[in-house]
Amino acid sequence: MIPQRRQRRRIPGTAVLVVSFLGGYCAGEATAALRRARAARRPAKEGRRIDGRHIVHSASDAILSIDNGAVIVFANPAAAHMFATSVGAMQGSTLARFIQASGSDARSPLDYFPAGGGRAGRRATDYAVTGIRANGQLFPIEGSISSVEHEGRPVYTVILRDVSERHLVQQKLTRSHDQLRQLSSALQTIREEERTHIARELHDDLGQLLASLRMDLTLVRGHKHLSSASTQLLEGMENNLLTAIASLRRIATNLRPRALDEGGLYFALQGLRDEFVERHGIACALLADEAELRLDDGASTAVFRIVQEALTNIARHAEASSVVLTLDRSNHDLLVTIRDNGRGISAEDMEKVESLGLIGMRERVWALQGEITIGADEAPGTRIDISIPIAAHSRVEGPAS
Repeated sequence: MIPQRRQRRRIPGTAVLVVSFLGGYCAGEATAALRRARAARRPAKEGRRIDGRHIVHSASDAILSIDNGAVIVFANPAAAHMFATSVGAMQGSTLARFIQASGSDARSPLDYFPAGGGRAGRRATDYAVTGIRANGQLFPIEGSISSVEHEGRPVYTVILRDVSERHLVQQKLTRSHDQLRQLSSALQTIREEERTHIARELHDDLGQLLASLRMDLTLVRGHKHLSSASTQLLEGMENNLLTAIASLRRIATNLRPRALDEGGLYFALQGLRDEFVERHGIACALLADEAELRLDDGASTAVFRIVQEALTNIARHAEASSVVLTLDRSNHDLLVTIRDNGRGISAEDMEKVESLGLIGMRERVWALQGEITIGADEAPGTRIDISIPIAAHSRVEGPAS
């Protein structure tokens, strides 16, 4: 029985030893793991600081830090490359050496980026300034500026982008656009000259021929020995002849109104108004003074064609019952307002490629250095407002002899 009691005492002693060993081992491993984790965090922080400096140095945009006296205290390699110099040459130099100031008394960095002026670019914080390369070459820049407090003093950060290529593209687009407008204006002039020539040919040649035929037909009808059948045939021929003469006059008028050459813009607009009312049954009022519409041939033709195109669009699309045409002078501008009470026009309709009539109206106005606004802000209907400078297009009547 005694050996059995000794065996029972040895078993608990062994378990305690094992548990004690495992607890110490785990505690040691946990302490070591904690030390390794702390050691791993230190180089990570240092790596983040190094990466931040690396980001600034590898940035594609030029970055400058400037003190309150407009002296450059830091420049990244992209800034040195932009101004064709070195980082060392930039640091310690004044900002005026690399950016043109807006005024001669610029002292603070903010003076190079004046508030409320020179804004450009895709963001509201972008400013358009002029850079100066090391060789003195000027080039366009877009930049933004911000400031922070450092040791009680403001430090300004400037980010710059060279937009020389963008400006070249914009200049090419502008030249191309101007050339297209000149071509459009030239084509309109050629077309107007051709219209005038054809209208005169129709009136002078074909018109005289039809008039001569009518006179001959009148002489034949006056013959005494005509049968009833011949008389009816002659009456039908005369009616057809009168219809042909009326069609000829209408075609010639559409090509080039004789009133535009003989009476001027006011009487041409009166004829256009009367023909519009008779043909489409839409009431049209013309509010104008003949003395204010004495313009040269180019301006008179352009204004007439603009009004003509507007009335054509109203007859085709507006579903209007009345139109008001207002033309009057204000200082050296001719103000033209065309308003109808139709269904109006949407912004999508105005931008359609098929809206050649509206495009032609705009091109004629722009050719005269004018402005045109088309909209349906005041319901119902559509309103067209045109302003054309006519100081160089006024026709001065000579003294009566």
